[in-house]
This record gives sequence, C-alpha cells and structure tokens, in this order.
Amino acid sequence: MSDFDLVIERRGTHATKWDMMAKLSGITAEDAIPMWVADMDFAAPSGVTEALATIVNRGIHGYYADTGSWAAALADWLARRHGLSIDPAWVSPTPGVVAGLGLILQAICDPGDDVVVFPPVYHAFRRIILANDRHILDAQLLERQGRYVMDLDALRATLTPRTRVVFFCSPHNPGGTVWSAEEIRALATFCSEHDLILVSDEIHCDLVLDGATHTPTIIAAPDIADRLITCVAATKTFNLAGAHVGACVTSNVSLKRRIDARIAASGLGSYNSFGMIATEAAWRTGEGWLYQLLPYLKGNRDLFDARIEAAAPGARSMRLDATYLAWVNFSGTGLKAEDVAARVSGRARIFASPGPQFGPGGETWLRFNFATPRSILTEALDRLDGAFRDLRA
Repeated sequence: MSDFDLVIERRGTHATKWDMMAKLSGITAEDAIPMWVADMDFAAPSGVTEALATIVNRGIHGYYADTGSWAAALADWLARRHGLSIDPAWVSPTPGVVAGLGLILQAICDPGDDVVVFPPVYHAFRRIILANDRHILDAQLLERQGRYVMDLDALRATLTPRTRVVFFCSPHNPGGTVWSAEEIRALATFCSEHDLILVSDEIHCDLVLDGATHTPTIIAAPDIADRLITCVAATKTFNLAGAHVGACVTSNVSLKRRIDARIAASGLGSYNSFGMIATEAAWRTGEGWLYQLLPYLKGNRDLFDARIEAAAPGARSMRLDATYLAWVNFSGTGLKAEDVAARVSGRARIFASPGPQFGPGGETWLRFNFATPRSILTEALDRLDGAFRDLRA
C-alpha cells in the first residue's frame, strides 16, 4: 500500500519544486508552500525504487543499451490502459516530452513557420516554439458549460501559407479537459484538410479522474496516422520528472526517420540508464500504485475546489477531469489580477503558477498543483481562506 499522506521532506534535495521557489517567486518565507510546477510530493511506485536500487547496488553505471524492452513496456502499457496497439518500432525515446517537441519542430518545419497552439495551454509549448525560431499561432479556447472547446472556424480564418504544425494538449493542461473522440476527430479532419502535422501531447493521459475516458488521438482518428506524432511519458503518471525520458510515437516511417535524424544530430541517441530503467519499471510494475493514486487525487481536487470557492467569493475552479492541476478563475472576485497574485504569494505564502504564462485567456487565472499530502493541502487552503477573508466580511 502506498501512503500518499506521508510528508517527505524535499527541501535541500535538488527539488526544483521546493528549492527554486524563492528564486522564481520571490517568496522567501521558510514555510512557503509550492503549488506550481507539475511535480507530485509522493514517493514513486516501489517497483521503480527497487529497480533503481538494483543498478545502484551493482555499482557499475556504464552506457545504456537496447531500448527494445523499454519500447515494449510502453506498448504493453498503452494496450492495457488505453486499448491502443502500437508497434514498438514506431517509438523514438527522447529526453522528455518538451525536448521531443523541440526535436519534432526541427525535423518537420522551418524557422519562421507557424505552429498552432490552443491557449491557455501548457506554457512550455510557447517556450519551445519560440526557442526554435518558429512563430506561435494562437487559437484561443472557448469555455462552454464549464470546460474548454476548440473554435476551429476561428482558427481557419487565421491560417497562413506558413502554418505547418498543430500542438494539441490531450488531456488539456491547465484546464483538465478530457477531449471527446468527436472533438479529436474534428481537429484531425481540420489538419488533414489544411495539410498540417498534428502533434498530440498525451503526457497526462493516465491521470484521468471520475470515470472520464482518455481517447488517444490515433484511436479517435486513425485515418490521419500519416500526419500524427503522439508524445507520451511515464514521468507525469508516476512522478518521475527527474528521469527526463519521453517518447515520440508515429507510424509514418518518413516522419520517424526525420525525428531520429534530429536525435542523432543533437547527440541524444545515447540514453540515461537510470531514467530508462525507472520508467520501464513504472510501466511494468506501477499499475497498482496508480489505482491507489487516482482516488487520492480526486479527493484532493474536490477538497480544493470546495474550499477555494468558499474562501474567495466569486472565484471559480474549472471542473477538471484529468491532471492534478486546479485552474482557478478569480475574475468574479472583483479584484485585480495583481491583487489576487499578491494575496496568494504574500498573505498565503503559496507559489501558484501565474495564469498569463499559459497565453491568451489566462490573464485572470492561477494554476494550483494539489498533488501533495492532504495535511499540506489543508494548510495551504487554510492560508488561502485567510488571504481572502475580508471579501467575506
């Protein structure tokens, strides 16, 4: 049994979430609580720790060879969890999904080309696109009945002759939207009609709550397999972000060859043995751990949503069906965005992710990571209650 209530001290352990908080947020209080980066405060599955202990105890840490068992473990996982059958030969390991996105851009489009994103969306999309000298084409999401929807008609009107690629976040971060098969098919059809490559980032696909079902893009729209690249990883599911291992998956031999060429050109064809072994062990042994995790995350989500909306009248937490990242709109409080941010960071001593970093549509929002032991979450909620107490007077 995993103990998600166990508080593990992470300060001073090279943990970005905790040890970079003061530098990045300006919150210097010793009791500050990090609720920003997507990193859970839970121990990894025991099978992962045991696999790593085995290689540590062996005492020899040479080059890693043969990714075949790793790719097979991924294929087995996708088949068990999502009913998705892939050929391990379609898989290209990368140093994490974000690095994979950069390699994809280098492989399939040119500097100055347009890359479509659907903001507000995972901020690393914007960062990696700009770092590779590509242009961001925003197709802002609309909110309908408490969830996000894509406006493909509006996007159609903004396409240019240099639009080449679409970055799709499924499930969606930060909104937690689990896209329906119909929505995915509509996007796939759009990409086919306009000769666009669809890159589907499905890193949160295992973190689906309340019986919602993630539909892999390739299952929803198999007819666009020749223009689809799916990015997946074990790192979000099993809290292994430090492994820096992800995968690009495509059945298009030409696309895969181009991605592999960029991997080789970047000197990335030799893999971190600790990360590869940890993530393979997670796929092979971590399913029971995940079954225990998901109800705990659901309980944290429900607690967070109820208390933040009671603490700050007018605040509204989008009802997420996936991830552990609450997306809260404070526009209804009547406070300016900078005032809300000051209350959260100054009064509550909490580092939340600023909404504007997720692009257009995020201006009045904050993202809170609630994947932490319930005692820490409760303390954070008590502080938020105090930070907005005057609004309830």
